[in-house]
Amino acid sequence: MRPVELDPVARRLSRAYTIGDLRRIARGRTPRSIFDYVDGAAEAEISIRRARRVLRDVEFRPSVLRDVGTVDLGTDLLGRRAQAPFLYAPTGFTRMMQHEGESAVARSAARTGVPYTLSTMGTTSIEDLAAAAPEGRNWFGLYVWKDRAAAEELMDRARAAGYEALVITVDVPVGGARLRDNRNGFSIPPTLTARTILDGALHPSWWLNFLTTEPLRFATLDSWQGTIEELASHMFDPTVELDDLAWVRAHWDGPLVVKGVQTVADAERVVGAGADAVVLSNHGGRQLDRAPVPLTLVPETVAAVGDRAEVYVDTGFGSGADIVAALALGAKAVMLGRAYLYGLMAGGERGVNRAGQILTTEIARTLRLLGVRSVDQLTPDHVRLP
Repeated sequence: MRPVELDPVARRLSRAYTIGDLRRIARGRTPRSIFDYVDGAAEAEISIRRARRVLRDVEFRPSVLRDVGTVDLGTDLLGRRAQAPFLYAPTGFTRMMQHEGESAVARSAARTGVPYTLSTMGTTSIEDLAAAAPEGRNWFGLYVWKDRAAAEELMDRARAAGYEALVITVDVPVGGARLRDNRNGFSIPPTLTARTILDGALHPSWWLNFLTTEPLRFATLDSWQGTIEELASHMFDPTVELDDLAWVRAHWDGPLVVKGVQTVADAERVVGAGADAVVLSNHGGRQLDRAPVPLTLVPETVAAVGDRAEVYVDTGFGSGADIVAALALGAKAVMLGRAYLYGLMAGGERGVNRAGQILTTEIARTLRLLGVRSVDQLTPDHVRLP
């Protein structure tokens, strides 16, 4: 007989062999409106479906009779070694998904040996996160606010707390239309209605943790009552232009990553303005629907700016094989959001650990099956886009 696992979290996570398994567990443990906020995308959700379809249809081209007794997953990101070729993206309101929140993600990222980016819209302060993961590679994700003095203060606080890099997100002049959220009556923070009370009866552990742990607070603003779309329109500056990167550079002298680039021409513009890395991203399909699939932009973008800046990519990645495909096309790393949030909702910090274990195991196995001993040996010859 298999030994009985008495720890319910360990028991749940032991049944997770893929990120899809973590998603299924997360869906069963989280109120629908919260899960849909993570899982959903903008409008008809065409962008995210297209991105996943392209990744699904990638064809690998393995080379056999190669010595793959050992494989190296490490890669250099912004001049420092990461133990795996991915990094954890900034996500807002993370303590709402699971009460352990951003601190749990940062500790897990440090354990996995990859960077983690705290969002401007996070629910853990810049200083508290640095204290929770002092050995981690902590990056700060900045949205440019209408109140520029407040944004400057955030950059100053991140620098003082020892954050390694600044990630400025540039694809949110206004909030995308998150229709799942609207239909669910989702708000920040969650409001009690007949529907949420009924949902709470189906997810008692989530509500118990939400109501008995530290109240949900924002890292960088005092309070908010309303939808995500309303918050973005209220806070974010739609007048930001390329010249504003000079303003950012005047207040941040460390590595600068620009996230939300969706054309090769824009990649050339932001690298020319001083970016050290670009993230090819359509915000996980959560902003402009029918946006370009970021993976398809990788080869041309690397050819245009790869000798001057690092190229990362996100949107739709749900497995280690997906990550290997992006690396073979020339990306330096993949930025992940939903993948680790599913783990967080499934089992807190241990769930994020499990997500990292799944991804690194899948990457290593895919490298071996391709006949490759390190991510640096991947080339476009190993993969074909549909």
